[in-house]
Amino acid sequence: AGRRDFYWLRSFIAGGVAGCCAKTTIAPLDRVKILLQAHNHHYKHLGVFSALCAVPKKEGYLGLYKGNGAMMIRIFPYGAIQFMAFDQYKKVIKNQLGISGHVHRLMAGSMAGITAVICTYPLDMVRVRLAFQVKGEHKYMGIIHAFKMIYTKEGGFIGFYRGLMPTVVGMAPYAGFSFFTFGTLKSIGLAQAPNLLGRPSLDNPDVLVLKTHVNLLCGGIAGAIAQTISYPLDVTRRRMQLGAVLPDSEKCLTMVQTLKYVYQQHGIRRGLYRGLSLNYIRCIPSQAVAFTTYELMKQFLHLN
Repeated sequence: AGRRDFYWLRSFIAGGVAGCCAKTTIAPLDRVKILLQAHNHHYKHLGVFSALCAVPKKEGYLGLYKGNGAMMIRIFPYGAIQFMAFDQYKKVIKNQLGISGHVHRLMAGSMAGITAVICTYPLDMVRVRLAFQVKGEHKYMGIIHAFKMIYTKEGGFIGFYRGLMPTVVGMAPYAGFSFFTFGTLKSIGLAQAPNLLGRPSLDNPDVLVLKTHVNLLCGGIAGAIAQTISYPLDVTRRRMQLGAVLPDSEKCLTMVQTLKYVYQQHGIRRGLYRGLSLNYIRCIPSQAVAFTTYELMKQFLHLN
């Protein structure tokens, strides 16, 4: 049993490190996304690339990594919880409810995602607040200070969970559609062009699996479709999380109010989907780094 326990710990670490490397790679894009989604008054007239150039000019190159420390503290347990919860939920759904196939993976994926989000949500809240600050106008001095301020000024623990509703509502279709799209693309690909796209699985030569680069591509497409569907909920979450910091916070108290308000004020393209192109750009390198790091960590920690 000892070896198995350490196996858990090692896969926990591998997942955590992969997540941290992937997130650090795209941290500048994340910072800009938050500034654009919530129309920060210093950068609201800018687009993605002009904002990426403007932040270092105004706040130095480290300005692109603002809020990344809080992000790292969140993403490590997030990856680990999601990883462990997924396994547990899969067993429960299969054994207790007797559901298997794509559906139980889809359900377990959504539930694991939601569990990880709820457990690490206060850290996400703090990270967003830190990333939204602009040099010279600091309200929060650091992670601990932000925690204290939100707790005392915004109604205790409830304050840390503003915007949880759109997150949970967005998480289910996001996880669901990515599993579904990926599964569909995989089966169509292997049925239509098995020799071009597939290779025999290492542990069972009778089973075809996708080649790594095809897997990455399918993952990317699945991610992009899922992102597009759940993106307005992501914008809603950011605005609700920033609540007290934004001038129009009293109009953004519930999920529906916020969606309506953003739509009325800014429309679909400049409101509900503001920063989406950036999200696509974020997804691709993030996925690639996560996969590569995870593979390296697996070798390093003897998980193979």
